[in-house]
Amino acid sequence: MKRLFVIAFVLLGSVLSLQAQSRLEHLTVKSEILGVEKPYSVYLPDGYDSSTERYPVLYLLHGAWGNHKSWNRDGGGEQPRITDEMIAAGKAVKMIVVMPDATGIGPRRGGKNMGYFNVRDWAYEDFFFQEFIPYIDQKFRTIASKEGRAIAGLSMGGGGSVVYAQRHPEMFNACYSTSGLLDHRYRAVSKVSVNPDEIEWLWSVAQTSPVEFLRYATEEQLEKLRTVRWMLDCGDDDSLIQTNLDFFTEMKREKVAVEFRIRDGVHDWKFWREALPLILQFSFKKE
Repeated sequence: MKRLFVIAFVLLGSVLSLQAQSRLEHLTVKSEILGVEKPYSVYLPDGYDSSTERYPVLYLLHGAWGNHKSWNRDGGGEQPRITDEMIAAGKAVKMIVVMPDATGIGPRRGGKNMGYFNVRDWAYEDFFFQEFIPYIDQKFRTIASKEGRAIAGLSMGGGGSVVYAQRHPEMFNACYSTSGLLDHRYRAVSKVSVNPDEIEWLWSVAQTSPVEFLRYATEEQLEKLRTVRWMLDCGDDDSLIQTNLDFFTEMKREKVAVEFRIRDGVHDWKFWREALPLILQFSFKKE
């Protein structure tokens, strides 16, 4: 009897997920700062269209050579399905998930303009905070406050999410980095067979790496960092694990609370799909 009950519960969860009336849209926003139309994807939870409720927003950043669709099924992330299932199971709050685009204009979406930071003739970070977040808050029924925002990302996006939360701690209640590039002096880059021009984003963070930020942060800056909930997540066989360990050590040294999970895995979509439920749970605490 108990076994039948468990099977029935699992099936019910699957049915609820399949019946979820969430939707995923691929849209664009005009940026005066960048001088282009920037694409983005947005996940709207079940009930969004039939209610007047406001929802918290998770900004979910893709990695290098990815785009705004990377966290979707086509890109390997399966974000809509996983989010539907987590909400249906009561393990995550209903939320809006916004996936911005930080692609370059070189081969494989790399090179010039790839990344989340201001570089020569491309002020992406200014766009993100001065145009994109205000636009999202105006277009969708968001909870437009620190308590209503979280940021997360993988690899390059993990580094981007940490830098954004460091520089703008008043904007986010939580930050989750999975397989994050957290130090521009990433030694393993030399093992990657790419044209140096394709990784312009690396030098763009040379003065702003999360590890260096902590080493020179003032007490006032550190106090602001303590208002954010921090989570690091990295595979035990990921070449980026040392940068994560360095960042974790510096956070602990500066007495900024941070959680760190080392899981079995490498730098791939299997690891990041398994990270997404953890991101969704961590971003907003259920009452």
